[in-house]
Order: sequence, then structure tokens, then C-alpha cells
Amino acid sequence: MRLARAVSRRDLLKLTGGAVAAGAWFGVSGCSALGGSQQNGNSQVEKPKLRVGALPACELAVLHLAVRDGHFQEQGLDVEIVNAPDGGAALAAAIGGDYDLASSSYLPIFRAQARGVAQLKIVSHCASAVPDSLMIMASPGSGVREVQDLAGKRIAISGAGTISELMVKAVMRAHGVDFDGVQWVPIGFPNMPQALQANEVDAAQTVEPFTTLSVRNVSAIPVADVATGLLEELPLSGFVANARFAEENPRTVAAFQRAMDSAAAAAQDRSKVVELLPEFTKIDPDIAPVITLPKLESRIGAADLQRVVRLMRDFGYVDEELDVAGMVLEPQEG
Repeated sequence: MRLARAVSRRDLLKLTGGAVAAGAWFGVSGCSALGGSQQNGNSQVEKPKLRVGALPACELAVLHLAVRDGHFQEQGLDVEIVNAPDGGAALAAAIGGDYDLASSSYLPIFRAQARGVAQLKIVSHCASAVPDSLMIMASPGSGVREVQDLAGKRIAISGAGTISELMVKAVMRAHGVDFDGVQWVPIGFPNMPQALQANEVDAAQTVEPFTTLSVRNVSAIPVADVATGLLEELPLSGFVANARFAEENPRTVAAFQRAMDSAAAAAQDRSKVVELLPEFTKIDPDIAPVITLPKLESRIGAADLQRVVRLMRDFGYVDEELDVAGMVLEPQEG
């Protein structure tokens, strides 16, 4: 199998929509997954200590549960979660070698693969969309009350070329609204309520817990439920690694997958997730019980992921269909 070529700074900048390249952005200098020295493995895994880039959003609950409740430890792994401002930046850091794995929305993952920026493997699924889990929220003073009002407005998305942008476009097209005149404003999900309050944007595509926070703290107005119709149960995000890292560390990757499977099963008990949310999203404990969680799972089929690729092609994010079956790293027992 042909492995990824060296990733240039220009490629990383393209991937993140202009964000500073991974090492400079995060101020870290970890060992590269594409080369350089690694920690000595133990008899169970090749690399016991992992750095995983992730957003402080509800869809990452399984990852945090796996750390807190010892699911990784049971598999011989010591996982450090590094907060990232958006999935595209986390992905760039993983491609650049600052992270071993990263959580990202699938759009930048597939776009990077299609453009030849990197050869990637999807190690684990993260979350899929369910009604009320993703919303378009409007500032009270924006005059935006329905989807038709979004034409020509300033809309906050998590990053350029992310699934956040794609889903807003899909909602607008479904309502017959032209999005060509929209000013897309990249803002990290945690900062969206404040941006709405300060009238820096007219609307924002939010995820939990920031949807609930925008209502409680800013009196933001719900405009549309993104996760309905064509987009319901759309795969949102997953954990990805460089193909070379996956090939050189198969036992490590398999251990990560087993830990995520175990934690995902535990996360079906909503009370465990609700208890955990204030720890990594920094929300008040009284808000956690009312939050709408996405569908939290660790496994996903290639056919489901192909839905994302078809949408990407429909909206011009890729020129032709990408076969994602070869990107999905099937879990191995043992």
C-alpha cells in the first residue's frame, strides 16, 4: 500500500482553511507519528502513551469516559486528550505528527484523502446526528427567524470546509435558499454563544452543550434543526490516524478500538454521560441533564460513511466519489 507523502505546510494550511499549521497552532512538539522516536512499547501494545486531539463537545463523551473509567488503562494505554479549537485543526495536527490520533468531522478527513494530502485510516466512529442535537441558532437582534432569513447573513461554522458548513448549506438548499451570498465565519463551538451575544454573527450552527448555553445565556433563537430529513443519523465525526501510524502500531490501534467499544457500550447509560459532561465541557451540572446528546457509537459501516461523501460531491467539496471502504480500519479481536 502506498503511504502518505511528506505533508507540506501549504497542504496543512489548505486542510485547515488557513489555520496555523499544527505545531505552531497548539504550541506543542510531540513525537511525529510519521517518523522520529516513539516510546518503547510494552508486551501488549507498541506505543502505550497516546496523544489524542479532540473538541470539548458532547460528541466526545465516549473518549472522556474511556479515560475516566479506565477503559484505556485496561487495554494497556495511557491516553492524553488535547483540546483542539475545531476538528480540522485537530486533523492537521495528527497529519503533522503532533497527535497520534484526532477526532474530526468526516468532511475534512475525506477531503484530505481525496486531495492526496494524507493517507488516513478511520480507527473508530464518534457520533451521528439525531434530531435536536445540532441546531442553527440566531442572535435575538439579527432579524433571523427562519431558514429563508439566512440568505446573505453572517453564519458561524466550526471551520471552513467542515461538516458544520456542509450541513448548513444542505438545510438552506432544502428550503430553496441561496447560500452563495452567505458570509461564513469560522468560530470554535465554545465561542459561538458569545459571538451571538456580541452580534459578531447573525446565526450559528451549534452543537451541544453550546446550543443549550446559547439559549440560556444569550436568549438565542432556534431557526432550524439541522439533524432532520436528509441529514438525520448522518455520521458526524470519527477518530483518525495516519495510515503509517496504524500499520506500524497495529496492537496499539486495536487496543484503542477495544477501549472505545467498551466505553461506547457504557455510554448507553445516559446517566454516566450526564455526570461526566461538566468535567470536560465546563458546563454547570444543572444544564447537563437537559442536553440532547448525539448518537454515541464506536463503530460505523462504510455504506453509512458513503452518505457523507455523496453530500460532499453534491456540494462541490470533492470532484468525484471517494471509496471510503479502504479507509475504515476494521477492529480485530484479541
